[in-house]
Amino acid sequence: MGNKNKTISFRVNEDVFEVLRDIAEERDISLSAVFRDYVDQLVAHDGQVRVVPEHEIDNNPAEAEGFPPKVEVPKSFVREHERLELEADHLREQLDEYKRYVTELTQELDEYNDEDIIVLDDLDDSDGDDTYRLG
Repeated sequence: MGNKNKTISFRVNEDVFEVLRDIAEERDISLSAVFRDYVDQLVAHDGQVRVVPEHEIDNNPAEAEGFPPKVEVPKSFVREHERLELEADHLREQLDEYKRYVTELTQELDEYNDEDIIVLDDLDDSDGDDTYRLG
């Protein structure tokens, strides 16, 4: 059986939520990632994780060495991430271009009179007595 992700839900007061959102913005990650990081640390250390304010860590140099935790990322990963960001930007630009083109075509279609448009289905509904020649 595969390892399925599970969702955990809980409530916090508004002040705590704002602090957590600030932490996420400071780290440039999502709020969900903050919780995933905490849960990963909790599981990795068999529940022996405690949250300590930064000013207390500054007073204890032994704990300061490991805070905040640092992870080395291979350059290939960073390059691939940058490449994907550039590709995503390019795709967004293409999507915007296609949207502008569709808008332009829609506006052009709206400018035509109903007399200028021949609906092919209407031609099939006729008795067959009329002959239409294109060209």
